[in-house]
Amino acid sequence: MNINFIPVTKENREQVLALQLLPHQQGYIETVAQCLSEAKRYRVWRPVGIYDEHTLIGFAMYGFFFWEYLPKGRLWLDRFLIDYHYQGKGYGKTALQKLLDRLEQEYHKKDIYLSVTPGNEVAAHLYQTFGFQFIGEKDIHNEDVMRRKTPQNPLR
Repeated sequence: MNINFIPVTKENREQVLALQLLPHQQGYIETVAQCLSEAKRYRVWRPVGIYDEHTLIGFAMYGFFFWEYLPKGRLWLDRFLIDYHYQGKGYGKTALQKLLDRLEQEYHKKDIYLSVTPGNEVAAHLYQTFGFQFIGEKDIHNEDVMRRKTPQNPLR
């Protein structure tokens, strides 16, 4: 696998919008269209296509929010999905590890936050294997917040 991340642009937007989840997964994450609409309204979001070489296999969206979480801000991995055609083939774990590495490097080893819809045990387990832990908070959508402390972060 050669996983890479390419920003969503007008050139790949339609292909990214065509990504799909399995029917039972659809209530656990916003649609890609909803994500892109939110990213258009809030420029802090960074929507990216997840590619294996040149094949689009998924989507992620992340961003750093300073003013909402003073004094340190929070780095959010807000969306992460693998198209159902590519699930069960190891792409999720590989892509998530590469994305976490990218976020730690791009944002200077800040802790990473995400939220999980209650009942989405598969996603919660995946995130826990990467060091995320529930912190007892709910986000604005009443989802459970998880945090991954970055070991090299001296400012925690």
